[in-house]
Amino acid sequence: MSSSILPGLVDIVGVAHVLRGEPCSPYDIDERRLFQGRALAVVRPATVGEVARVVSLCAAQRVPMVPHGGNTGYCGGATADPSGTQLVISLERLNRIHAVDARAYTLTMDAGVVLADAQAAAAAQQCLLPLAMGSQGSCQIGGNLSTNAGGLTVLKYGSSRDLTLGLQVVLPDGRVLDHLSTLRKDNTGYDLKQLFIGAEGSLGIITAAVLKLYPGSMRQCAWLVLAKAELALDLLAVLRAKSQDGVTSFEYMGGAALALMASATPTLKAPLAGDHHVLVEMLAQEGDDRLDQALTQAHESGLLEDVVVAQNETQRGQLWRLRESIPAAEKILGGSIKHDISVPLAQVADYIARATAMLAARWPGARPSVYGHVGDGNVHFNVLAPAADDPAAFKARHGEAISDVLHDLAHGMAGSFSAEHGVGVLKRDLLARYADPIALTLMRQLKSSIDPFNLMNPGKLIPPV
Repeated sequence: MSSSILPGLVDIVGVAHVLRGEPCSPYDIDERRLFQGRALAVVRPATVGEVARVVSLCAAQRVPMVPHGGNTGYCGGATADPSGTQLVISLERLNRIHAVDARAYTLTMDAGVVLADAQAAAAAQQCLLPLAMGSQGSCQIGGNLSTNAGGLTVLKYGSSRDLTLGLQVVLPDGRVLDHLSTLRKDNTGYDLKQLFIGAEGSLGIITAAVLKLYPGSMRQCAWLVLAKAELALDLLAVLRAKSQDGVTSFEYMGGAALALMASATPTLKAPLAGDHHVLVEMLAQEGDDRLDQALTQAHESGLLEDVVVAQNETQRGQLWRLRESIPAAEKILGGSIKHDISVPLAQVADYIARATAMLAARWPGARPSVYGHVGDGNVHFNVLAPAADDPAAFKARHGEAISDVLHDLAHGMAGSFSAEHGVGVLKRDLLARYADPIALTLMRQLKSSIDPFNLMNPGKLIPPV
């Protein structure tokens, strides 16, 4: 494991695409600045053939590899360790969209395609790629699939796993599993693509994919205020029933989170006052009044306190900007102790209430920023330092204990410590703590069988024995 591999890499991708030293800096640190690595080099192949040759060379010389996409992950899954022995393989040049089939509703593309570009390619053919998230302007399809990214429309369309029809994957020995299938029914043995979705590059490198598309359609969007979080589930049931299950997004925002956003970004302010806010979006057609009907029924049932309905795309964008600005506001205020919790849908309100009370009892003054995709049970219960405290010092002193309390609470409610952000290295030990022992054993067996020399993203996802 030394620089002796470099001439071979140059032969494969060209000298301009083998980076050493300072040019590696953007690849050596994760998006949250939690993990600082030191790559042996960064190689940027442009085709699946080049990826396969790079991987074959690494396998022959036992050089560990770290697949790298848009570097928007929260768990350090795409960052090399500090040893200087791991090769970062960037997929950024694999950025071609191969086919948009507007009749079969499929999109075939390389793993390095930026999500927003994939959405735009689908929209150009009057189709919808429903995968959507705040980082869509820079995250890449390969990373989305490798972490089984969720995002804003899981309630209606599912996560990345549910949207994938076929994959192309370079295996740890350099062989290519070329299964870019557009079949929606294929009952011929194991569904191998599911091994690599959510595996965080630990079993191979995703180089291309076929994703499902849907007919493009209008959306109706509204900002709602509830008297209490417990009413959210009843409200969602009314909206789903009235829309023939057309609700695509159901986003909860606590009043405290919105107040923190306004303090960090004074130009942004929630359109309505209240402690419990919901941003809802549903499918619609021209002249459709189902949203109005649903909101009227919800108000008459005592589920709503106030409502604002977006009248056009500009207003819709303004409402979504508020929701998507919360994480950035936390960063402006010194950063937060982040949590990516999921609990059974019926337990969401109880989790928020219990977690808030536990935080206040043990860490008075700590500021919860609670929001998330509660329509699918995903709560981001983030915690900021008290206003008078130094954020970094508070995080260093109390971060681990706060996370233990919140994760233990979720686990006790049959929930998960990672709803959509993956495991990476940040949460690897949590997997060891909370995973079913048999499930963890199977994961290790799969890893050792497919990657016997532990060359694919070593140290990520799978806890050491």
